[in-house]
Amino acid sequence: MSGERIDSPAELRDRYPEPAALIRRKQLRALDAHCRRFVARSPLVFVATADGAGHCDVSPRGDAPGFVRVLSDTALALPDRKGNNRLDTFRNVLENPHAGLLFVVPGIDDTLRVNGRAAIATEPELLASMAVAGRAPKAALVVEVEEAFLHCGRAFKRGAIWDPGTFAARGELPTLAQMLADQTDPDAAERRLIANSEQEGLY
Repeated sequence: MSGERIDSPAELRDRYPEPAALIRRKQLRALDAHCRRFVARSPLVFVATADGAGHCDVSPRGDAPGFVRVLSDTALALPDRKGNNRLDTFRNVLENPHAGLLFVVPGIDDTLRVNGRAAIATEPELLASMAVAGRAPKAALVVEVEEAFLHCGRAFKRGAIWDPGTFAARGELPTLAQMLADQTDPDAAERRLIANSEQEGLY
């Protein structure tokens, strides 16, 4: 990448003003009543981690609202439901015990951000308390809260995330099965695009 860059915190702050006092005050060291209510209502959280070399990963976690357990004012537990067994998040936490969480509530533009130290828990009592249909998770990600705050909804508003008029049609993007098939048959994607364009009268 060419062009001018920002290479120091001083240069960065020179370009951007200091945050308002209200912004600084909303950063909490523990979960207050508003944070707890947000977690209880959220069916989706994005988990950000990085390995020991700094390689980053963001993974979605979803279930019925309240699936993330508030263990105390300073601790959360996320059940690890059955998935693809890549274990990216868990492997990262073993090398670098930190995580960032972004909680989303459908229809609400604001989000809740929680950052802290992470560990992989296997206590039978904890896992049993997060069982669904009689099946307990094999492990849980426990995050000790270091900071928590509600993030304003400008990004969701600008992206019109909850406006049905912006929703993509299912056929507009390939399914996971189609993407996997395309990896073994590179021409399949082009054939599908042509077929979709013909249906829409664009080809």
